[in-house]
Amino acid sequence: MNTHVEAAWAVLDELSDPEIPVVSLRDLGILRDVRPAPDGSLEVVITPTYSGCPAMGQIEDDVRAALHRAGIAARVMTQLSPAWTTDWMTEAGKEKLRAYGIAPPHQTPPGSKVVSFISKPAKTETVPCPHCGSVHTVETSHFGSTACKALYKCLDCQEPFDYFKPY
Repeated sequence: MNTHVEAAWAVLDELSDPEIPVVSLRDLGILRDVRPAPDGSLEVVITPTYSGCPAMGQIEDDVRAALHRAGIAARVMTQLSPAWTTDWMTEAGKEKLRAYGIAPPHQTPPGSKVVSFISKPAKTETVPCPHCGSVHTVETSHFGSTACKALYKCLDCQEPFDYFKPY
């Protein structure tokens, strides 16, 4: 691997999501690629969790600023296709979400397609509570703190929590 690419990955691995500061952009699957550009600089490819994600401007600024501080010349490119999926999240990222109190998304079954964060799944999923592990939970709102999360409540420990919807 190109040493400039390796250096950029090392810098970018430290960047957290502005809405969920305990998880990195790489763990969320937002940071897609770092590659050499024809002019000798680098291209950093990011993909939003959904096309209207309000954090993308901040993410792009954070990527640019971190690379600039490290003396790495790069362009940030937003790539919409293929569309981001929760399947791109790392297992470490899902565990960080759980430890933070957000239930991580279920794996999307092969061949299935969730149309959007806005559509409700055909059947209600069992979502374990990230606080106590109970599966006695209910969705209280299809929209949580952000459009990509639903609000749930645990019927055992009575704690509310976000569930990162699979997409």
